[in-house]
Amino acid sequence: MKYIALLKGVNVGGHKKMRMAELRAVLVKAGCSNVSTYIQSGNVCFQTSLHNAEEIEMTIKKAIRTHFGFEVSVILKTLEALQQIFDNCPFSQDEKMGSYFMLLHQKPTAEDVAVALEKVYENESYQIIEDCIYYYSSKGLGKSKFNAVFFENKLQTFITSRNYKTILKLLSLYA
Repeated sequence: MKYIALLKGVNVGGHKKMRMAELRAVLVKAGCSNVSTYIQSGNVCFQTSLHNAEEIEMTIKKAIRTHFGFEVSVILKTLEALQQIFDNCPFSQDEKMGSYFMLLHQKPTAEDVAVALEKVYENESYQIIEDCIYYYSSKGLGKSKFNAVFFENKLQTFITSRNYKTILKLLSLYA
């Protein structure tokens, strides 16, 4: 089956450095096949005979910990699930092209979503749908007041973010 693994915090600000060629080799050794990566931020497309998402995530985490010596958080998606996240984006096409998809490791409870949505920032839009926070600001994420750590705490799960172009490219890698 085909999967996309999104690694949190890889090669960001000089932390958790790993070369993608080395990561591909590590994952092949761990039993994955047809492994490809996109840019240096930990986007991995691959196939595996495993079918349990938790088992696949743990296999990837263990292989990275063993080879690179540090922990990474992994969000695993099937191509279909990532396509659904992309299609569910609530923004207009223009805003969608400038938006960020903040993928949640677990779908939050309705109560946690309600609490998280109480946080409002001027000139910034976001919606939480299923296991994704869709975020848009004309200033971009780097200049926003938006704080992913706030949402990780309120939604009780970890987040990794990808922009529109990255999600689109990942979808095209298996099209």
